[in-house]
Amino acid sequence: MTRSLRRLVHLVLFCPLSKGLQSRLPAIKVKYLFLAWLGILVGSWVIYMHYSTYSELCRGHVCHVVICDHYRRGIISGSSCKSLCEQNTLTLQRCMSTSPTHQVYGGVWKEKPVIIKCGIEETLRGDGSPDSVLRQEMALFDKPTRGTSMDEFREMLHSFLKSNLGEQPSLGTLVGRIITLADVNQDGKVSLAEAKSVWALLQVNEFLLMVALQEKEHTPKLLGFCGDLYVTERVGHSSLYRLEVPRYLQPLVPTALSTSLNQWLAPAWPRRARITIGLLEFVEEVFHGSYGSFYMCDASPRHVGYNSKYDCKMADLRSVASEMAVRGFLKGRRCETNVDCTYGKDCTATCDKLVKQCNTEVVQPNLAKVCQLLQEYLLFGAPPDLRQDLEKQLRTCVTLSGLASQMEVHHSLVLNNLKTLLWKKISNTKYS
Repeated sequence: MTRSLRRLVHLVLFCPLSKGLQSRLPAIKVKYLFLAWLGILVGSWVIYMHYSTYSELCRGHVCHVVICDHYRRGIISGSSCKSLCEQNTLTLQRCMSTSPTHQVYGGVWKEKPVIIKCGIEETLRGDGSPDSVLRQEMALFDKPTRGTSMDEFREMLHSFLKSNLGEQPSLGTLVGRIITLADVNQDGKVSLAEAKSVWALLQVNEFLLMVALQEKEHTPKLLGFCGDLYVTERVGHSSLYRLEVPRYLQPLVPTALSTSLNQWLAPAWPRRARITIGLLEFVEEVFHGSYGSFYMCDASPRHVGYNSKYDCKMADLRSVASEMAVRGFLKGRRCETNVDCTYGKDCTATCDKLVKQCNTEVVQPNLAKVCQLLQEYLLFGAPPDLRQDLEKQLRTCVTLSGLASQMEVHHSLVLNNLKTLLWKKISNTKYS
């Protein structure tokens, strides 16, 4: 049987080949063996890099152990604690982390898709054990202390918000919102565990912004929390572009290729216009809002998402900072060049070279950064009758200055002109 099978394979492989091709077969074999070996080598490297990156970035099990340990010991509380630690109805599934200190997972809560976020201190032990994290997390939940009255806790919250957002007339409303959020069992009181949890969460910039902007259409809804772990609604598409090349493959993949693929995979232009209108509305929402102004300090396509209806949703708010926080960072800061006066990735002020100190006004406003992002995203595939006007408006937008003397008038005018141009094109269509 084995001999018959070998003869059949020999007939299928070699009989159809010409004599000339058969004479070249050893060379062909060597060539294809080399290519197969090269493919295996590259594939093995990619798999190794993927799993080494995964093990470095994805530490959801540590989050789970630490949070549930604190919950069982009565140190923390939250609306998601029972689901996470007792009922197992809140589960971490797909790792989406881009930093080992900020864990992001796609998961399920009560059979609905959600996003779960949790912070981890950098000083993990080499074996990845959560033991050292347990000790560090104790310091995170050390306020307020036992014996703190409700009035004192309110004052703590008010002072904290004032130092982070500035003196705003609506801070009292925000304090009330936070206390309502902290009162998990809705008994009209805030326990020490509830207070410790919400205080720890307020130290997370993204959580503070989500609470402050929770009524805004383009901010993901906060669904629950447990200690400093919090759960938000899932944004269907967590980036403007569908294809993201991993960092370890970026040197091997030409930028032109990834750009072309993303353009090919992008939604139809009218849908991109709808997403853009939502993004421009978000820029409006964070510019002189109820709780002051906010700066987008990394206008990356990875931070802007959209749902199944092509409504813009900010997938990541970690790089959005209050004006108060940015000014506080820049004030009195020593500098040699403008680069020394940078908060986050690109909230840059000018350096006064005479006194070698940073000025406190950010040079490039949010709208200019967003328009820079949109030049590539929106001009591709734009209708011919609109392209020239769109290109002109985006060029004007990119050159906007962040100086206070120009912000008020120019910002609003350029933003409204751009929104109107796009809306006229897609209104009264199925995309509106």
